[in-house]
Amino acid sequence: MYPSLYVKPLGETLCDTRSLGGIFEFSRNSRRSRNCDRRLRSCRNCDQSRRALSGRKAGVLPPSGFRQQTIPVEFAILLKMVPNKLKTLLPLMAVVMVITVTADYVRPPPRKTLHFPWDPKPSSQPQQVHISLAGDKHIRVSWITSDSSSPSLVEYGRSPGRYNFKGHGDTTSYNYLLYSSGTIHHTVIGPLEHNTVYYYRCGGQGPELNFKTPPSEFPVTFAVAGDLGQTGWTKSTLDHIDLCEYDVHLLPGDLSYADYIQSRWDTFGELVQPLASVRPWMVTQGNHEKENIPFFKEGFESFNARWKMPFEESGSTSNLYYSFEVAGAHVVMLGSYADYYENSDQYNWLKADLLTVDRKRTPWLLALFHVPWYNSNYAHQGEGDKMMEAMEPLLYAAGVDIIFAGHVHAYERSTRVYNGKTDPCGAVHVTIGDGGNKEGLAHKYKDPSPEWSVFREASFGHGELKIVNLTHAFWSWHRNDDDEPVRSDEVWITSLTSSGCDPKDKNDAREILWSP
Repeated sequence: MYPSLYVKPLGETLCDTRSLGGIFEFSRNSRRSRNCDRRLRSCRNCDQSRRALSGRKAGVLPPSGFRQQTIPVEFAILLKMVPNKLKTLLPLMAVVMVITVTADYVRPPPRKTLHFPWDPKPSSQPQQVHISLAGDKHIRVSWITSDSSSPSLVEYGRSPGRYNFKGHGDTTSYNYLLYSSGTIHHTVIGPLEHNTVYYYRCGGQGPELNFKTPPSEFPVTFAVAGDLGQTGWTKSTLDHIDLCEYDVHLLPGDLSYADYIQSRWDTFGELVQPLASVRPWMVTQGNHEKENIPFFKEGFESFNARWKMPFEESGSTSNLYYSFEVAGAHVVMLGSYADYYENSDQYNWLKADLLTVDRKRTPWLLALFHVPWYNSNYAHQGEGDKMMEAMEPLLYAAGVDIIFAGHVHAYERSTRVYNGKTDPCGAVHVTIGDGGNKEGLAHKYKDPSPEWSVFREASFGHGELKIVNLTHAFWSWHRNDDDEPVRSDEVWITSLTSSGCDPKDKNDAREILWSP
């Protein structure tokens, strides 16, 4: 009458697995040890997943309609203590106990905005160094100097102190009321070898830095965190990301939370330099990057000047939307605050860009923008509806696998969904606006949760997406738990191209993508 109950030895992680719409899911309440060898963590993830998928089942096998379930260790202890006659009732008890998909974790008190002491540097010394991808085998190095005569020169090589190559770039600057940005340098270097460490310095002086180029083939790993800001939680998030073996950082908007105070762009640049100077940071804009002053200042001036992305390299006319490719993944970065209606510049660019994607060469298709389309949190309800109405059919027709957004200061993951309903050919939506911003967390969710919502929790953290091969990727979300990284949600995702969802086989794809 009741589903079978499996109990693992006490102290072991309990998990349950299922397969729906090309997604293998299992949820755990587990901690990663402080002394975890970060180089072996990915292998450990794979081992755990293989064990889970090979039939080592635990917890209650769900009746249809249940999305995820766990059984606490305390329940396993109870099972061993009760008489046999009562054990027939325990599966029902367990089902009642675990139907929620909203985590009950309580976040510690918020941390204050970081304050940076005045640290004067020589006017020609490079500051706020960060790198980004700039087309195939090229990297853009960006930095700021107080001295306008400092050269936009990057010297680089494969050995420390030996700079066999050099690149020259250009400069820009901006004034914002009484603030002057200094000289902002952007220099593209390359061609570079894939998966290779390069040593470099900017402006012909300054400290030697190094970066690693992404691989040319799978596996490839993305770190994902949005709505960072500059608080103690931001620092915790960045410290956790620094422990990852990742290739590219994806940031779906709201970087510095400068909010018109331009010096905060400088402190943010200094805060993220230790990470942003060693791995490419690919960012899109959020509402906190607007900073427009009616009749005086257009929006996104600071963002566009400081964080130049490869929009020209990808055929776009705006830094607010662009695309790039890494290994076998094509990534589209969209603008929630740029025109997105049909026949707008962004819409037409996106349509043309998606038509260039060769899914045999790049089987994975990702998209990022700031305002989430699927959101069961009460914060920012409905703000993405107009953009979704205009662009969701286009992304669905193209077969986008995963969509990342921010804006809502919490974490949520969906199953594959389209047009408000679960759909095996839709995208997995992840809201990850929980990087550590000063505004705090959005704690209140709708109850009951929508059918498409799989996991949600109001905590700060970051995510890691490891695309293993042509068909499978492993996603994990890491909560910032009192400075210790905690993996709270994880899932294997199967690519749409390997799940019988080739857009060329869909009528709507022919109508939307290939129509004049």
